[in-house]
Amino acid sequence: MGIETNVKKTAHPQAFGQVLGIDLGGSAIKLGRFNQDGSCLQSLTVPTPQPATPDAVLLAMVDAIAQIDPNQQAGAIGVGTPGPTDATGRIARVAINLPGWHDVPLADWLEAKTGRPAAIANDANCAGLGEAWLGAGRWYRNLILLTLGTGVGGAVILDGRLFTGHHGAAGELGLITLNPDGPPCNSGNRGSLEQYASVQAIRRRTGSEPDRLSALAAAGDATAIAFWQDYGRDLGAGLASLIYVLTPEAIVIGGGVSASADLFFPAIQTEIEQRVLPSSRAGLQLLRAELGNRAGMVGAARLAWQLWLESTG
Repeated sequence: MGIETNVKKTAHPQAFGQVLGIDLGGSAIKLGRFNQDGSCLQSLTVPTPQPATPDAVLLAMVDAIAQIDPNQQAGAIGVGTPGPTDATGRIARVAINLPGWHDVPLADWLEAKTGRPAAIANDANCAGLGEAWLGAGRWYRNLILLTLGTGVGGAVILDGRLFTGHHGAAGELGLITLNPDGPPCNSGNRGSLEQYASVQAIRRRTGSEPDRLSALAAAGDATAIAFWQDYGRDLGAGLASLIYVLTPEAIVIGGGVSASADLFFPAIQTEIEQRVLPSSRAGLQLLRAELGNRAGMVGAARLAWQLWLESTG
């Protein structure tokens, strides 16, 4: 991923055998200390400071790191942030719902405070790394992750590596155009996939919550069943474009809406079969994410391992 660091390394990763994965969210910071096979040796969740200014978050992270790794056994730190980062994994360009986060050199700050190499990535990219390492995508080298939540995030794994593009902004899968005349998107687009597949889109389209619609569909409500079929068709149409470009081995669907996967996966599969040539979808697997809200923390740990191994050669 081209990650660079100026921190001096004093040992091979085997000398430590551990890394820290951190998932920075708007309300909580989740930390895990992991060994090289992905086992979580210890985890900790602390509240995100309010207001979550960069300085306050840094202090909270450093304090939590001292709690979870008092003997400094972890050799590197990976962090998932709620927003885009630069291509080198050093700077948080923006952090969604966190005030004052504009071009924050979080990796540099963590290295200065802890003396250990650090790297950061978008939280959806971290979730993709996590699912590719220990979750539903662990058997595949080429996959995409789509997270269906408040928004629609994504991650692209090519040949076992996270793909972020030359500026670090690749993988915004939820912002592709589904309908050029559709509802406006915060990105400036119109009719993006996010405007049809996110929780907010479901509320706009139905006036109801996804779990309520799932319960109604399970009880045989025809309107709810029809909604989930329409939802799966829209999602399948968006995924068709991504499949033609990336021809992944697997598509992993995560986020809160994935709890209703049984209701819309069949419609996704039907749509993909109708829209995508067999040569572009041969062997394609449609999978539900396995790591839940641990995916970001696990993926951040994987980011830390990759940083350490690359920087030590």
